Amino acid sequence: MKQIPYIRVGTSYYKRVKAPTIAGHFNEILVHWNMETIKQDHGKDHLSKISKYDGFTCIPSHIEFKQEYLGFYNIYSPLVKVPKEGDITLSLKFIKHIFGKHYELGLDYLQLLYLKPIQVLPILCLVSKERSTGKSTFLKWLKEIFENNLTYLTNDSFSSQFNADWANKLLICIDEVLFNKEELTERIKYLSTTNINKLEAKGKDKREVEFFGKFILCSNNEDSFIKIDANETRFWVIKVPVLEAEQTNYLEKLIEEIPAFLYYLTNRKLHSKHLTRMWFTAQQIKTKALIKLVQNNRNRVEKELASILMGVIEKFDLEAVDLCPLDALLALNRTRIKTDLTQLRRLLKKDWRLSNKGNSNSYQKFVIWTDGDMTLVDAKGRYFTVEKSFLTENFDDLMTE
Repeated sequence: MKQIPYIRVGTSYYKRVKAPTIAGHFNEILVHWNMETIKQDHGKDHLSKISKYDGFTCIPSHIEFKQEYLGFYNIYSPLVKVPKEGDITLSLKFIKHIFGKHYELGLDYLQLLYLKPIQVLPILCLVSKERSTGKSTFLKWLKEIFENNLTYLTNDSFSSQFNADWANKLLICIDEVLFNKEELTERIKYLSTTNINKLEAKGKDKREVEFFGKFILCSNNEDSFIKIDANETRFWVIKVPVLEAEQTNYLEKLIEEIPAFLYYLTNRKLHSKHLTRMWFTAQQIKTKALIKLVQNNRNRVEKELASILMGVIEKFDLEAVDLCPLDALLALNRTRIKTDLTQLRRLLKKDWRLSNKGNSNSYQKFVIWTDGDMTLVDAKGRYFTVEKSFLTENFDDLMTE
């Protein structure tokens, strides 16, 4: 029996149509259809055969997909490719290339996307200054796997107030990312962990919808594609190396392995445990690329203070240096960098996550003289202690200059 391509949702009629793509595939979409046109094409009796729904819902599932939930039409797109046992040698090699040392975690990420689509996951960032690394191929491959549930955005479209085209998607991929405004960073951070979003389309009122989208960002700008601070735990930044040998049909071969790869994900045991709201811990997804990005985002006051403290540590062969905010202010004043005690207290407490002594205690205070020479003198105060290891870990590129 031929499936009737029309549905009625509420009081409106829609037709399920298959829109052809350049790649030779079809994307099934819903198009508004006029009731009179249906009568002209099929007769008025055809209306009684059309499935009727009270409204739309969006419930993601890849294993046990249902088109209808309690009288509501599910607009999440079912996957066409069916898991089937087979060879996945190239797919595993490609994932190893993309994720490197985080290979097993990368497989976990893809497995969670497929088996647990509502699980909150980190913001995956693939970066590299070099070309021909496979970043774009990775996005195209994911598009073939998750089909209509993945969408591409530009910087402008993400910053737009209208989001009806991506608010119900599983994966939101932004290539050539350059978020130079803090509000864009705050927006993507909020969306990466929330389960509720406001859907807004042109000419329509905002409405609240459940949100389960995951973001993947790609950029050739390794150092400053987004503004994040040292305490950020939501970003998984991976530097992707250049492919050993570029192949013209590489993507096609990966696509051929998708059914077998889905079978592998269905039967594979997860390598990591569910330890945080984003599944992975901050330590698990910490990378050199993330540290480099954070360092580049540090302000001039922070970098200069770190440089001064490392100078004190090296001169007196220390493992840590003690200081009060006033010591830091006097030292920075000699460099002509404008700051104040409030900013320095905030830097030490919030950004560097240090605690000062509860009471005034004796400590060795560093003093920088007009000729640039340094000495240590006895002083009293509620000082902070900065470890050498903290500076070398968080400012390693600065220290090697």
